[in-house]
Amino acid sequence: MLTGSKKETITMSETLTATQSETRGDLANWLRQRARDLAPFLTLMVLLIFFSVTTDSFLRLVNLRNILAQVSTLAVVSTGITFVLLCGEIDLSIAAVATMTGVVAAALFGEGLRISESLYIGGGWEFAGGLFAVLVGGVFAAALGLLNGWSTTRIGLPSFMATLAVMQIATGLGQYFTKGQIVYTLAPMLSFLGGEYIGEAEPFRLPVVILVGASALIIGHFVLTYTKFGRYVYMTGSNREAARLSGINTQRIVAACLTISAFSAGVAGMLNTGRLGSAQGYGLEDMLLDSISAVVLGGTSLFGGEGGVKNTLVGLLIFGVLSNGLNQLQLDIYVRLWVRGIILLIALIINIYALRLRDRGAQ
Repeated sequence: MLTGSKKETITMSETLTATQSETRGDLANWLRQRARDLAPFLTLMVLLIFFSVTTDSFLRLVNLRNILAQVSTLAVVSTGITFVLLCGEIDLSIAAVATMTGVVAAALFGEGLRISESLYIGGGWEFAGGLFAVLVGGVFAAALGLLNGWSTTRIGLPSFMATLAVMQIATGLGQYFTKGQIVYTLAPMLSFLGGEYIGEAEPFRLPVVILVGASALIIGHFVLTYTKFGRYVYMTGSNREAARLSGINTQRIVAACLTISAFSAGVAGMLNTGRLGSAQGYGLEDMLLDSISAVVLGGTSLFGGEGGVKNTLVGLLIFGVLSNGLNQLQLDIYVRLWVRGIILLIALIINIYALRLRDRGAQ
């Protein structure tokens, strides 16, 4: 026979065991749900620790600022591609659109000067000429994005093929405007946004391009998180048929996201000309792989509906730290390329595995 105190002890022990088991179960479920977000963050921490230990200059403020500056242009185009991937689509034209927009803005700056000089008496004509070139460049980029959207939603082409065709169109336009030459006449606002600094004392001179990249990420996050359009993007990517039956015009959502992607690429292309001080019809081929890598490294799903700009920010930091750290180690350029490729492959595997782990936990 068990006494009352022994019965209470056994009951308390069983309750404690059940509570611990429930706590472990809740923790396991939480880890499954957050696997897609935790894996990129842990990857970033590992890279930061590794390069901090293996190099002497990685943690210097100047180098950390350089990392942010190096990924700022990429942040703009990655924000746009995040919208597309959340819809479950792909955009292969972004690098070509970025190149084309940069050379269009540069080539039209002289024309903009002539137009503004005929309209203005006194100052202001240089700013107006630059504004004209930048606006026309943005319109060109958005138009190609609309072409992507129209081909994908109205004609029914897979976004892979539609954007591949537009990539060829954009490449041809870029070559046409430059005729194979390098254009050095840039709008002052592009030179300022892409290459100027705020402040004078090192290491606290802040590149303006960092502010532009941060602004793009903030705007993209706000739209996706706090607007009806953002909710529709996630719904379209999660289950397009269910979204359509709910009354959402999924075709317009996809077309809008492809337009946003192209416009973002155009802005990034113009910023890049300001950073380099010139425009040419080639040289941004890596932007396509780099931007998709950054978004995927952050944990945004390639199948749509999972991720967001917060994930993209983590992916950009991973990409920037990795590229800068490999440079700090002074590895051979060909070694850097395949190392980056391996990291991307690992990120893809983690992306798929985290999705399966979450779905298994939900069953």
